[in-house]
Amino acid sequence: MNNKKIHLVSLGCTKNLVDSEVMLGKLREYKITDNPEDADVIIVNTCGFIDAAKSESINTILSLHDARKKDSLLVMSGCLSERYKQELQSEMSEVDIFTGVGDYENIDTLVREKQSKFSDEVYLIDENSARVITGSSTHAYVKISEGCNQACSFCAIPSFKGKLHSRTLSSIVKEVTRLVGEGFYEFTFVSQDSSSYGRDMGLKDGLIDLIQVIEKVEGVEISRILYLYPSTTTHELIDALSSSSVFLPYFDMPIQHIDDVVLKTMKRGFGEQKTKELLEYMRSKEGSFVRTSIIAGHPNESDEAFEKVCEFIEDFGFDRVNIFEYSNEENTTAYEMEQIDEEIISERADILGEIADEQRIASLEKMVGKSLKVIIEGESDEHEYLLSARPILWAKDIDGDILINDTNEKELSIGKIYDAYITELLGDRLIAKIVLD
Repeated sequence: MNNKKIHLVSLGCTKNLVDSEVMLGKLREYKITDNPEDADVIIVNTCGFIDAAKSESINTILSLHDARKKDSLLVMSGCLSERYKQELQSEMSEVDIFTGVGDYENIDTLVREKQSKFSDEVYLIDENSARVITGSSTHAYVKISEGCNQACSFCAIPSFKGKLHSRTLSSIVKEVTRLVGEGFYEFTFVSQDSSSYGRDMGLKDGLIDLIQVIEKVEGVEISRILYLYPSTTTHELIDALSSSSVFLPYFDMPIQHIDDVVLKTMKRGFGEQKTKELLEYMRSKEGSFVRTSIIAGHPNESDEAFEKVCEFIEDFGFDRVNIFEYSNEENTTAYEMEQIDEEIISERADILGEIADEQRIASLEKMVGKSLKVIIEGESDEHEYLLSARPILWAKDIDGDILINDTNEKELSIGKIYDAYITELLGDRLIAKIVLD
């Protein structure tokens, strides 16, 4: 019997998490431990998207190296490792095994042979990949494609993830069907550019096709899609999501900016008017939830352009807004452009962050006095007598939670869906009570 233990840290996005779960599946004979000091194998699946993510990845590696026991293996995988493979292998002697974004399915062999490897092709999960789903026994992320055909000026992802490579519809259906058989009923579909899904396979409306086939899988109760791209999101797709029997009217579309000059500099493909029209159409759908992301301080963002994006975010009424400071990345077209001073970028991000907080509070205030369905997540971090729950419209791990302070003496089970009534907003947390059947 193998009594060895593994400690895995998955950094960055949910797409990374899926690959991390594949590695756990390939190393299933190892017992998962939260304590790196006990682990025989430590894996850090890194993020290499922006400077902050790079620093987090490096610092995590160094911290785990300091904590690990003698003769353990420290593995560095993922985007940062792929992007800077030569430099990292020559400079980070703390790491025993290096691998990138192509060998998640081979991690058991690499660990057994204590071998570093970087395959030429980017790994894309299929229906035969035996993952160990983490964080939930009822919700799973499903990756539908890898790579990206967009040419955003600030993004280096295509340089190490390649062009769009979609899974077949049958592959996705088989994986979802298997996961339903294991007790999962909630699915979040992810990729770099989900609204372009299937275009590399000749599908005109691949995401609509996906919605239609997933609706037919018995046992799927809740589904949502993350990472829609403006120029590949159509009114027909919005209609399909808002009228679906299992997909929610959840619209996660990072617009990055609203000023025409900045959008053109960013090579976003859509200008201000079309972007606004698309967002308005999303918001017009009953029960919709609209999330976006904004980059502060991209080259060519004038004071006027910054004021315009601030005003737009304030006026539109997003449910959630992510704010990112522009990060000047090698292998991007913005890298050689005239850069904005870092202090100005930081100041602009802070201002946008305050607006984003106001938007979130305003969205939460609208929910007070309403009844809705929630999923019980477990004991709250606020108090042992409070339960953490998530409205089914909100994305897991992303949109936060609400607190249940009155169960109506009903025995509640983690992962189950219940009817709840929002009684108040306390600070930035909604308080709710369970409604009896």
